[in-house]
Amino acid sequence: MSNELEIETHPLEPFLPPNAKLLMLGSFPPPKTRWKMDFYYPNYQNDMWKIFGLIFFNDKEYFLDIDHKKFKEGLIREFLLEKGIAIFDTAYQIIRLTGNASDKFLQVKTPTQFIPLLEKIPHCHSMMTTGDKATDTLMLSMPENTEKPQLGRSSKVYFAEREMTLYRMPSSSRAYPLAIEKKAEAYKQLFKEIGLL
Repeated sequence: MSNELEIETHPLEPFLPPNAKLLMLGSFPPPKTRWKMDFYYPNYQNDMWKIFGLIFFNDKEYFLDIDHKKFKEGLIREFLLEKGIAIFDTAYQIIRLTGNASDKFLQVKTPTQFIPLLEKIPHCHSMMTTGDKATDTLMLSMPENTEKPQLGRSSKVYFAEREMTLYRMPSSSRAYPLAIEKKAEAYKQLFKEIGLL
């Protein structure tokens, strides 16, 4: 086996509804073998779409196809389009130091260029990171004096010719030791604050 670790380029297009008020940013998708749909947070073990189901529909299975252990991708996309929630990741190219999806073993080679994304979503004044790696990677692109948000909190920055609020949310990964209800509470506060709830 070669010692050269493969550089992976992001496999998904940015999801950018023209009415987006929020840009949601993870770190990078898991390996393709873990995917249950061709969309963000595709690992059935990840809690993100359960968190969304709990907050908006009081039903953590709302976006799940339980019988097939999959997600209702069409429903998720429609919902995000209607609400105005954009999604991408903070890393555009990475190296996996092990074969899994853990952020701990992701080496970011190329951070995402955020200005071109934000130019496509002119109403967006909030960016949310879902985990430590995503937050640290986002901070590399922010002006030097930007305060890194504490978990469940926000900080302000002038970026991409607009006032932005940066939010740092608990990771939706099962590896993050917090009950899904507690995660949902943190996300719910954010959605209320930016007028999505």
